[in-house]
This record gives sequence, C-alpha cells and structure tokens, in this order.
Amino acid sequence: MVSHASKSKLSRRTFGGVVGAGAAAAAVGATGGRAVASEHETRPAEREFRAATGRRPRRPNILFILGDDLGWADLSSYGATHISTPNLDRLGRQGVRFTDAYAGSATCSPTRFSLYTGRYPGRTKGGLAEPIADRSVGLEPTHPTLASLLRGAGYATALIGKWHCGFLPDYSPTRSGWDEFFGNFGGALEYYSKLGQGGEYDLYEGDAEYQDLRYYTRILTERASEYVRRDHREPWLLNLNFTTPHWPWTADGDTRESAEIVRRIKAGDPGALWHSDGGSVEKYREMVEDLDRSVGQVLDALRRSGQERDTLVFFASDNGGERFSFNWPLSGNKASLLEGGIRVPAVLRWPAAIDGGQVSSAPVFTPDWTATLLELGGARPHPAYPLDGRSLAGHLLRGDAPPSGRDLFWRVRGERALRRDEWKYYRGKSGQDQLFHLGSDQREQADKAGLRPELLAELRTAWERVDGDLLPYPAQSA
Repeated sequence: MVSHASKSKLSRRTFGGVVGAGAAAAAVGATGGRAVASEHETRPAEREFRAATGRRPRRPNILFILGDDLGWADLSSYGATHISTPNLDRLGRQGVRFTDAYAGSATCSPTRFSLYTGRYPGRTKGGLAEPIADRSVGLEPTHPTLASLLRGAGYATALIGKWHCGFLPDYSPTRSGWDEFFGNFGGALEYYSKLGQGGEYDLYEGDAEYQDLRYYTRILTERASEYVRRDHREPWLLNLNFTTPHWPWTADGDTRESAEIVRRIKAGDPGALWHSDGGSVEKYREMVEDLDRSVGQVLDALRRSGQERDTLVFFASDNGGERFSFNWPLSGNKASLLEGGIRVPAVLRWPAAIDGGQVSSAPVFTPDWTATLLELGGARPHPAYPLDGRSLAGHLLRGDAPPSGRDLFWRVRGERALRRDEWKYYRGKSGQDQLFHLGSDQREQADKAGLRPELLAELRTAWERVDGDLLPYPAQSA
C-alpha cells in the first residue's frame, strides 16, 4: 500500500506528464490550433534530490536570473503544453527543479527587497510599497545587500535589467553594492521606446541615461552575454532581471503596437503601459518563448567562456503570473497570497557541485536563496541585520536534511499567509481565516479550518508573532 505522503511526492514529480496528457486539447484551443509538442512525454524521469557529497567546489560565480510575472506552470517542464521552453527545461534537467519554491512576496519590488536583503520586505520602509510606484521610498544604501556582502568577500557584482527598488537620485544599484548597473529603475517600461508609466525615459548605464531604442530583451541579453564572456579575475555575481513577460504585451517586432502605446503615454494616458485592451494567450506565448531563447543565449555565452562548470545558475520568477499566465492547478495570480500569486518556477544548476536530473519538493522562498548564496560565496550576514531566510548550502552540498517544521511567512496589504510543511494558513481580503493541506490540495479549495481549529490557531499565532516584529503599513489616504 502506498502512503499518502508517497502519493503526494509522486504527484509532484509526475505532474508535468499528467498535465501534458490531459491538457493537450485545451492547449490547442488556446493557441488557435497551433499544437506544441510537449517535452513531458520524452523528458527523462527526475529523481528526488540527493546531494553529491564529497566534492570540494570552489566559490561559484553566481548568475541569478529573474523573469517578471512568469506563472508557476508557464514553463513546459512545469506543465504548459502551449508554451515551449527548451532552454529553461534543459537548465532544470542539468540541475535541480524545485516544485515548491516561492517568491518573497506577491509583487515585483517587495520580492526584490527580500532577495537583496535576505529579509522580509516589511522590515524596511521601501519594502512596504507593493510595488514601488513613486520616488518617496527605496532600498536604503546603508542597508547591507547580497551584492554588498559578496563584494566585501571579493566578488565582482553587476545588475542588468529591472531594479525597481527606488529611483534616482537617492536609490540605485550602484549605491547598494553593485559595481555595475545597466537597466531600468521602474516597474515597467515600453519595450522599444523605454518610456515608463509617467512618460519618463528609463534606460540607464550606471546613473546616466543610455539611448538604445531596440527591443529591450535583446539589449539585456547582449549585455549579460558580454558580462559573462569577460576575463574575470575574481568570482562574480550577476543579477539578470528581465522584464519579460511583464506587460505591455508586445513581442519583438511588434513596432506598430509599440508606437500606439507610446502615443498614448505621450498623450497622458496613465494606463497605457497596463495594456488592458491588448495582449492574448498567443502573444504571451511569444514573450515567454523569447525569454527562454534569451536565457539560452546567455547560457551559451557562459559555456563558451569556459566558466559553466564553476557557475551557479538560478532562474525563477519574481512572483506569480498575471492575466495570460498558465498557473494550473494553482489558484490566484500576482498580488494574491494564494499559491498562484507566490509559488514560482525555480531551477538551479551548478555542475561542479550538484548532479542533474533531480527534483526537490522542499518548501523554499526567496530569502533562503540570499542566505544560501552568501554562505556559498564565503560572505557573512551583517549582525545588525539578521536574515529571515535559511541557507540551503548544507542541504545542497553535504546532504543535510532540508529545513522542516519552519514557517514561510508572507504579508501583503489585506492578506496574510504562512506555510509550515504541508499546511498553509491563509486570510484573504474577505477576512476569513482558512487552512489548506497543500500536499493533497494545491488548488486551495478544501478549507480544513473547521476540522483542525487548534492547528489553525497555532499557525495564526505564529503569523501574528512575525507580523508584530515588522513595520506597520502606512495609513492609506482617502
């Protein structure tokens, strides 16, 4: 007889193949009759993660790649049959694919705060903005970051792409530990013109405007490829933050649609970049597949540079998907603390230290990666700014058990959530406390609050204990 726990793990390992068989007809309909061959039918079986102990890898280069608003199942290795992502799927096959990985928050800038600081977004004033939309707050330059701590340990550091942790003149990656910055400061920009929501031009090298009106994803891919090809004298950290597939819904070559969005921005339309009257499942597919190709080009440059074996590559989304994402079987989207708003695809490859073909169902979230990378890079957290994440270095390299019995905590204005092992406490904007067993109900439809009132109370108390240690949200103006 197979235990419930075994069935739960099996369902996570084989989920992609099940969806690949069961959703094929829906995928064809969603793409207007365009059938996409699913990798799940031929993809080799994954095995549960096991550390390759006994190796002594050198400190790795770190290539940390973020997609923007990419849904949990938007990669073909996570279940999408209408989207083909061979490069990201291959990256996962060469390392570890995480089924229960979470963002630090449900929107762009708070998650970035949690990555750069290794702490809950609510520990800093800038992290309370969900997301940052004006120049009043940002990541304080005095706060230690992943970049500043690794730089102190001898790393070269660069950030290419979306920053979204504050605006000039007070906030910038080069003020927070990155030696180099090339990218945009705001949360969104028009892909060709580089105009932000307020009509400002938003492409910079360092703190100076940089003029390039080509499609943004192409530019970032070129810059990142150039960085990894350099003759580096020391280990390096590259944060590569694509804006793809964030709105507006324009793929490479959509110059006519781009021109119309630019016209509306210049005419003062504050919602032009939201592109609420544009986009489609097919257009979204184009953008995700473009992201996949772009990541593949950067990985090819890394391979050709001879640094592939000693480089830890991590890819994830900054939060859950938006309008056109494929999140099945999860509920909720970006901005929600339901699974679809915070659970993200995440893959890690480090050939010198970790074997490929593996899958992990250990619950992990963004601050854990900060703690992990600092330990692997030989950097210590600042004692005055203790981390909220736990390092996974021992689990990944020495075979230590993954963290269990600990709490993953989230808070956004009007919602709360806490996960402990397979159980999740959730309160949405209705104000009703709910309890879900994610091992048997990833879709969060079977509320167990009435059946397990003591556990509900225990998790609620744990959430409130953490919340009491965070900054309160500022009062909203009427």
